[in-house]
Amino acid sequence: MIARPSISPRARRLARRLAANRSGIALIEFAIALPVLISFGMFATEVANLTAIDMQLSEIALAVGDNASRLGQADNSSVTPTIAETDVDSVMKGAGEAGKSISLSTNGRVILTSLEKDTSTGKQYIHWQRCYGSLVKTSAYGNDSTQNGLNGATITGVNMGQATLTADTGSAVMIAEVYYQYTGLFGSFFFSPFTIRQQAAFIIRDQRNLSAGLTGTGGTSKCT
Repeated sequence: MIARPSISPRARRLARRLAANRSGIALIEFAIALPVLISFGMFATEVANLTAIDMQLSEIALAVGDNASRLGQADNSSVTPTIAETDVDSVMKGAGEAGKSISLSTNGRVILTSLEKDTSTGKQYIHWQRCYGSLVKTSAYGNDSTQNGLNGATITGVNMGQATLTADTGSAVMIAEVYYQYTGLFGSFFFSPFTIRQQAAFIIRDQRNLSAGLTGTGGTSKCT
């Protein structure tokens, strides 16, 4: 029969002191909580970045729509002004400058649409449409050829939440859509890449020669 080993008084005193010692609890608790705190901080940073970009895209959409609605406003001639391709190019260039910090030219797509009323049918239709940016996206309203409201599905107007904005005879609505492919600061840790969309719509400020569409040559903003 093997005798049961006895614990020495010195070892017992050491064990009691270790059991009563609480000096490392705070360090252990901090070590356990640190990954959780870091995760919360990273998530808050991600959400803040997403919110800031979303607001920036909204401001770009508002600026594009507003600037497009003012084209020709400063024309002092007695002839109703037309809008040139280069005028639209300048609006798109402004959008690119506003979105340079988020690489809008490579990660986004700005689509400017002129929604007008066809005098013969009374239908809402897309007279012309121009684009900026490399992201492959199409307008939610159609295009200026096969899906312009006269061809393809009927366009009822621009959905502005509680109201639908439509173009009157002799007027036009400038629709600005901004699409952006969002990739998180921490990759796909919190969000998989997804597309943000913002839009704005403005009725043109002054009389404009709509029948001519966009005039001039050398435009760089065609959607093809």
